[in-house]
Amino acid sequence: MCPANDKEARTKASKNDHEGQLRRSISVRLIRHAESQNNAVVTEAIKKFKAGTPESDIEGLKKYYQEHRSADPGISEIGKKQAEKLAEYLEPQLTNQASRPVRFVISPMRRTIETILPTLEALTKDRSGEGEKQDSCDVMIHGFYFETEGCHTKETPEPGMDAVQINERLLNPVGVMNASFEGFYNGQDNGWYSHAKDPSETRPQSEKRAAQFYTWMTEYLDQQLKETEEQEASDTRDAGVTLPGDEHEQSHDRIGPKTRKRETAIFVGHGDFMNLVLKRVVAGFGYAVEKEGITHRSAFVHFNTGITELEYFGHGRFLIMSQNNVPHLADPTGSCYITGGSLKDGWGFAVPNTGLFDAEVAITFSDEVLPHVQEQADALRQLYLSRKEPASKYGSDDKESGSELTVVVKRGLQVIGCASLNEKTGHVSDVVVRPSARRSQVGQSLMDAVKEHARQSKMEKIVVESNALNGKEFFEKMGFASALGGEEPNDSDPSQFFRMECQL
Repeated sequence: MCPANDKEARTKASKNDHEGQLRRSISVRLIRHAESQNNAVVTEAIKKFKAGTPESDIEGLKKYYQEHRSADPGISEIGKKQAEKLAEYLEPQLTNQASRPVRFVISPMRRTIETILPTLEALTKDRSGEGEKQDSCDVMIHGFYFETEGCHTKETPEPGMDAVQINERLLNPVGVMNASFEGFYNGQDNGWYSHAKDPSETRPQSEKRAAQFYTWMTEYLDQQLKETEEQEASDTRDAGVTLPGDEHEQSHDRIGPKTRKRETAIFVGHGDFMNLVLKRVVAGFGYAVEKEGITHRSAFVHFNTGITELEYFGHGRFLIMSQNNVPHLADPTGSCYITGGSLKDGWGFAVPNTGLFDAEVAITFSDEVLPHVQEQADALRQLYLSRKEPASKYGSDDKESGSELTVVVKRGLQVIGCASLNEKTGHVSDVVVRPSARRSQVGQSLMDAVKEHARQSKMEKIVVESNALNGKEFFEKMGFASALGGEEPNDSDPSQFFRMECQL
C-alpha cells in the first residue's frame, strides 16, 4: 500500500473508531451542606433587625452576626433533620443504583461532614449483621473544598481540624475508618486552614481556588474513567444505550434497583463555593471574573442539602441533568425543612453590586475580536439595527480597501455598544447601542473612540450611511452632516440611506 493510501486508511479507521465509540460517563452530584448554626444565626438576625425593610438596621445585623457566628460551626437542629432525610433518600438510591465504592469528596468544614454522616453510616452498615462494609464508600476530605472566606472568627483566621480530629470526632464513630485527606497545605497533622495569614479569604482568592479545585475535580474524574475503561468495567458504560435486561427499567426512577449500577461521585460542599465551581463547569476558564476583583454577574443558588446532578464524560465535558433539587425534603405537612435558598437567606451577596457599571472602550482588529465579544456584538446588530446597511459605495465591503476595526463599549464582560471602522476609507458602520444604555453617554463614548482612532490614523474625515430609522439624529449630535453631493433625505421615505460626514 502506498503511503498516501495508508494515511487515508488510518484516517478512515480513526473516524470509524470514534463513530462507534461508547460514551462512557460518571454520575456526579454536588450537594450543599445542611443548615448550619451560622445559617440559623443569619435567619435570626434578619428577623431581629428587619433586614430588607425601611426599618432595617444593617450595622446592627452585621454586629449581631459576628458576635454569634462560629469559625467552623456544626449543623443546627433543622440541619440534623435535613441530614437524616438526605440519608433516607440517598441510601436506597446509592445501594440500588451506584456501583461500589461510592466516592465521596467532602469539604473539611464540620457542617459538611456532619451533613453526610448519616448517609455514610447507612451505607457502611452491613444489613446482614456481620459487621461493617468497608468497601462501600471511598471517602476523601479535600482541603481545597471549603467555603468562600475560609475559617475565621471576626478578624482572626482559625486553623480548622486536622486529619486525626476529623477521624476521631466525626468519621470513625459512624464506621468510616479509611478516609483519605487531600489538599491540606501544611500536611494532615495540621488544621486544614492553618496556612491562612489573612483574616478571611478575598473574593479573587476564592475564584482562584475554585479554578484549582475544578481542575483537580476533572482530573480526579478522568482518572476514574481511565481506570474503569482499562478494566472494561460496566459501571461507566454508555448510559444512553439500552442493553438486554434494561428494557423495563424507567430512567426517571431514582430509587429502584438497576440491572447495571453506575460509577458515582458525590461532592459535599458549600453554597457559594459550589456556585464558583459550577461556573467553570458551564463556561470553562476565563469567564468567572469579569473585571479584576469582580466576580461574574450570575450565580447558582442551592437550598441546604440541595442536589445538583451532573454527568461527566471526561476531558472537561459535562451535562447538567438537574440543579438544586430537594426531593428528600418534600413533606406531607409542607416544605417545613427547606431552608437556605431564597433571597431572604442572603443570596443577593453573590451578585456583584459595584465595579461592573463603568463603561470601558476597546478597539480591536475585526479578526482578533474575542469570541464572546464577537457573539454579543453580532447579536446587538441583528437585534437593534433597523436593517442592514446597503453595500457601501465607499469600499467598506471590499477586502482590499483597508483594515476593519471593531470598537466596543463593555461593562465587565457585557457588550453595551459597538461599531466598525474601516481604516482606509474612514467608513463607520454597524453603530449600535443597547436601548437601556442609550441615555448614559455610551453612544458618545463609542463615537469619541472612533474619532480619536481616526485622528491618530491621520484621517481627515469619517463617513456613515444613515437614515431617519438608523440614527440620523444621533449622528447629527455627534458632529456629522449631510455630505456635499450626497443624496438628501427624503421625508416620505425614512428608510432611505444617505451619506453623512464628520470632519476631523
